Amino acid sequence: MTKILLVDDEQTLLQALSYNLSKEGFDVVTAADGAQALSTARSQKPDVIVLDVMLPGMNGMEVCRILRGETTAPILMLTARSDELDRVLGLELGADEYIVKPVGLRELLARIRAMLRRAQMHESRQTTPANDGEDLVEAGPLVIDAARYLVHWHGQELALRPKEYDLLLYLARNRGRVLTRDSLLSGVWGYDYVGDPRTVDVHIRWLREKLESEPSRPRYIQTVRGTGYKLNL
Repeated sequence: MTKILLVDDEQTLLQALSYNLSKEGFDVVTAADGAQALSTARSQKPDVIVLDVMLPGMNGMEVCRILRGETTAPILMLTARSDELDRVLGLELGADEYIVKPVGLRELLARIRAMLRRAQMHESRQTTPANDGEDLVEAGPLVIDAARYLVHWHGQELALRPKEYDLLLYLARNRGRVLTRDSLLSGVWGYDYVGDPRTVDVHIRWLREKLESEPSRPRYIQTVRGTGYKLNL
């Protein structure tokens, strides 16, 4: 049974979401503040974390930052504010999805199931055996062994977050082509992705910080103004 950690200090909302998600077949555990969220996540090992931004004591952004260093479980942020800066900050700290309150159960379920599908696809790729070199992508100093989930840049193994890896692999397989944000969202995050499209820009910036000697003046991952991005290798 899929385990979900719900974190919110609004007890009425917490109880309502917990009840409805349990009816949908999920194993639900809850927390009402940041410290409890960290403790519960560490002891219960949830498959998905639904995390409110505004929490007493340690806020949700800080909880997200800490948890992202400890778990790969998808994190969905809840907020009563629709400020774009909040959404981008949440993405930069490692959140996978973002929902502005009030939360509709159907939308929440759709987001959770989409995150689980993407996590399962990612896990299956990691355990897929090698296929006689068919999954080897080479582009200049970049070598990606997609079957073994390994990336080498100028001969050095590169440590990437799961979505950074997926994005780089997609760019490499389409190197030289201009890719729109929508095509990247569809190809990397999946056709059912309903999160913030700015997540593409955030992940592009992360990749540039790891590949470019001057991230502010990118040589390899280029912006095509008004259109999208392309990998120039």
